[in-house]
Amino acid sequence: MANKRDYYEVLGLQKGAGEDEIKKAYRKLAKQYHPDLNQDNPHAEAKFKEVNEANDVLSDAQKRQRYDQFGHAGVDPSYGGGGGFGGFGGFGGGFGGDGIDLGDIFDSIFGGGMGRSSQASGPRRGSDIAVSLDIGFMEACKGITHEIEINRAETCDTCNGNGAKPGTTPKTCTDCGGQGKIRIQQRTILGSMSTTQTCSRCHGKGKIIETPCTTCNGAGRVQKRKKVSVGIPAGIDDGQTLSVRGEGNVGTNGGTKGDLNVRISVRKDPLFERRGYDIHCDIPITYSQAVLGAEVDVPTIDGTVKLNVPEGTQPETIMRLKGKGVKKLQREGRGDQLIKVVLEVPRKLSNQQKDFIKQLDGVFTEKNFEKRMSFMDRVKKYFN
Repeated sequence: MANKRDYYEVLGLQKGAGEDEIKKAYRKLAKQYHPDLNQDNPHAEAKFKEVNEANDVLSDAQKRQRYDQFGHAGVDPSYGGGGGFGGFGGFGGGFGGDGIDLGDIFDSIFGGGMGRSSQASGPRRGSDIAVSLDIGFMEACKGITHEIEINRAETCDTCNGNGAKPGTTPKTCTDCGGQGKIRIQQRTILGSMSTTQTCSRCHGKGKIIETPCTTCNGAGRVQKRKKVSVGIPAGIDDGQTLSVRGEGNVGTNGGTKGDLNVRISVRKDPLFERRGYDIHCDIPITYSQAVLGAEVDVPTIDGTVKLNVPEGTQPETIMRLKGKGVKKLQREGRGDQLIKVVLEVPRKLSNQQKDFIKQLDGVFTEKNFEKRMSFMDRVKKYFN
């Protein structure tokens, strides 16, 4: 027959490995090569059988002793030794041989959805509620308190949340003993497999309500319309989410309430544009203000301030007002306000105004226009 790999090598262990190491390695490889989880891998089943065979020997103290002394011949009759397996179906009970069941493996893969999950009668946290809130630009900058109306699940006042009609009590399900799940043992070609399933009688609740509460129909919870006050902090930005603890749906069996998650949408502002914690704003100025300099009024989120426009200010110049931006969330300080100077060229001139501009233009020399002079010099050099 074909040579078998060393069982310690199959499980990725050193000789002398402890029981916990063997169990841990087996669980990991059993999940990795289980045929049901690797339907596209034609080699998975063979690997799975090899892992199961190695575990069956190394997890059994007597078999492991014979294997350590005589190798495969000590446990496999085809090698001339004793012990044997009696076919694949006799691998010491398959998954059940060392206290491991299929549900245990699937628990670690799917987060407890199929195996030893928490008891159905235990406390469970309520689910979260998600809402959207539209606020103004200045509200986001300054902060504000909004009252939000929501629908949420709350404890039924009639039955105090147990789902039973007043004067009666829920009874423990006799099929699952209050666990909400039942264990099923099956013999398959892979050996004996143990799985857990949701109890069909109590539907996983662990309790049977023979006389339901007429207010909540046995659910223990009712939907109510509630108003919740939400504090919007200064500096909140568009698309961010606020979490209000304990304002979500009520939990079950004494579990804590979920949260209320408020997604913020900030409306655009006609004057300001926010970029991070900075605020940007365009300020139009006249030709004479740019040439001669001037003091102009500039809007900020705190009100109007005076800004000094220096003599000879060029179009598109950006000036900075320190600390006039948005407050930073959860830390000290504010951003800045950046002001872009936009030169407005006059339109619809009268003949008199045009004549005056022509006269004024004749007064200037090339030295008054450094950028134009530099540009014309580059043009001449380019073509010459």
